[in-house]
Amino acid sequence: MSTDLPVLKATDFASDQDIRWCPGCGDYSILAQMKKMLPNLGLPLEQIVFVSGIGCSSRFPYYMNTYGMHSIHGRAPAVATGLRVSRPDLKVFVITGDGDSLSIGGNHFIHLLRRNVDVTLVLFNNRIYGLTKGQYSPTSPEGQVTKSTPMGAVDHPLNPISVALAAEATFIARSVDSQVKHLAEVLYRAAMHRGTSVVEVYQNCNVFNDGAWDYAKNRASRADATLELQHGKPLIFGKDRDKGIRLNGFTPEVVELGSGVSQDDLLFHDEQSDSALVHILAKMRHPEFPEPIGVLRDVQHEIFEDQVRGQIDAAVTKKGPGDLQALFHSGDTWDVA
Repeated sequence: MSTDLPVLKATDFASDQDIRWCPGCGDYSILAQMKKMLPNLGLPLEQIVFVSGIGCSSRFPYYMNTYGMHSIHGRAPAVATGLRVSRPDLKVFVITGDGDSLSIGGNHFIHLLRRNVDVTLVLFNNRIYGLTKGQYSPTSPEGQVTKSTPMGAVDHPLNPISVALAAEATFIARSVDSQVKHLAEVLYRAAMHRGTSVVEVYQNCNVFNDGAWDYAKNRASRADATLELQHGKPLIFGKDRDKGIRLNGFTPEVVELGSGVSQDDLLFHDEQSDSALVHILAKMRHPEFPEPIGVLRDVQHEIFEDQVRGQIDAAVTKKGPGDLQALFHSGDTWDVA
């Protein structure tokens, strides 16, 4: 970080555009925490880019006083990949929703993760298609009644964390739109990670799917319904911090501390491990289990664009910088009358 850079504030990242989300939408909170977090990166405005697809969340670039692109439905990962390969000096964020990234964009989402492109992807998950007015999405629970499933959805929902793990994303986390301090911390850690970072955010659509995440948001229930992960710490949760998660064979179970069960009997979180335990965490779902929030995985692997640019540099070293006009006229050519 250069000492010559001006010290930026959250307000410096706000554009002059009117924010056009529904009043009370969880998107406002994610936008606010992003603006609060960005000054901590120590980057100038012109070195930051937001790329989005299509959906309510994808209006995000308009509201940031940075470079940005409102791209094609589901294709934001492809645009972000090209940008990172051509301009590795830029900090690139992908803003997407559960429909944009897991339905039409599912293929691009998976390949971004497996390639380990150095971008930060924030997935707004409200379990509904909001922009198109209330159809069920890939994360809608079975039985959900929507405009497109009047008798209830029969599809089994996708778990974004499990998909990210299957694609071997190097950084995977989850937060909740209303837990603002936690959300800002997770976004900062994701932005500082080198490689693909995925943050799923439980986001409320108060118009078409209000209350989808109430159990994880309400003060009365969230202590028992969520499990805040801390690296190297036992999996403890509950309002009185008196419950935990341990393994019974290969199956997790909820236990109460104090009745012959101590913290040493519990699972300990290791976000830097490639073990199967993180897959167990990903499959823990309410109401049988508390749902993990925080960083599930943080490991390091080779960066896609570093390898691509390495190949380009090697080719230039071996064959020279090349001549486009000479290439056009090399080999077999034809004159078309």
